[in-house]
Amino acid sequence: SRMLDSLRRGTATAILVKVNQIGSLTQTPDGVNPAHKAAYTAVMSHRSGETEDSTIADLAVATNCGQIKTGSLSRSDRLAKYNQLIRIEEGLGPQARYAGRSIVRG
Repeated sequence: SRMLDSLRRGTATAILVKVNQIGSLTQTPDGVNPAHKAAYTAVMSHRSGETEDSTIADLAVATNCGQIKTGSLSRSDRLAKYNQLIRIEEGLGPQARYAGRSIVRG
């Protein structure tokens, strides 16, 4: 894949993860894990024409992506994803890890 080629060449520092382009939910870790091993930043992205389904938030946490790309809090479909992140943090309690500035290189 282009991502694996980029990992070998060291030509990037981050990947944008679009689950609908990876193939399936079960293949998502196969795309994210090599990036993590190469110290790449992984950003989980929504699809255009998105719904209020907040699965992207669960996937971002499950795959240890430090960020999601879903846009501003201007629409209900986006707000649903941010609200799910808050619920996940509340559920994890003290085990929740906030990446903070550690996601920024340099």
